[in-house]
Amino acid sequence: MSRTQKKPWPTKAAMEQVYEQHLWGGKDQDFYSGFGSHDPEYVDPYVKSVAAFLASFEEPMAVCDLGCGDFNVGKELVGYASRYIAVDIAEPLIERNKNKFSDPGLEFRCLDVSKEELPSGDCAILRHVLQHLSNAEVQCIVSKLSGYNYAIITEHVPEGEFIPNKDIISGQGTRLRKHSGLVLSEPPFNMVAKEQRPLLTLADSHGLMITSLYTFF
Repeated sequence: MSRTQKKPWPTKAAMEQVYEQHLWGGKDQDFYSGFGSHDPEYVDPYVKSVAAFLASFEEPMAVCDLGCGDFNVGKELVGYASRYIAVDIAEPLIERNKNKFSDPGLEFRCLDVSKEELPSGDCAILRHVLQHLSNAEVQCIVSKLSGYNYAIITEHVPEGEFIPNKDIISGQGTRLRKHSGLVLSEPPFNMVAKEQRPLLTLADSHGLMITSLYTFF
């Protein structure tokens, strides 16, 4: 009798399991998006860099946080936006965020950003989001980002030389375990932006956390 390969969980179920089983740590907390969203060594410089960019405009922009997680980082940026739409695929997480965080310009939505229409806005933020997704899902998201004027994208990549964009199953770790990382300007994504420039680079024991600003208009 032939055996069929077990299909991977849908991304939504996989990410909800990550939070339910505390696979990113924080067993003493209800929801926890990992050390990269809580360690001041990484959070503080990131918030400072992104806040400085958002504050550089005379009129505050509408920001879409695509993959907001437990919102420990996003809560520090809300005050720099005219409107802040925070999105995540994990429904229990979004319901928790709605109960925990409140601001007149803040809205939480539960969406699968690879399959559903993205919220309208001026600037998209994706922090340590794409690295958890398959190439097919990354491509679906990347194809929509030109609808924004700007995108601020943070990815965790190996230090030194590596082969970019090795494929993974969504929700099962990142490409670091394959000594790879996402480089959106390389195949198969070939993302085109009018301008790309680094905002921040931080090092940890696993590699480099690179935050880049993409300009599309």
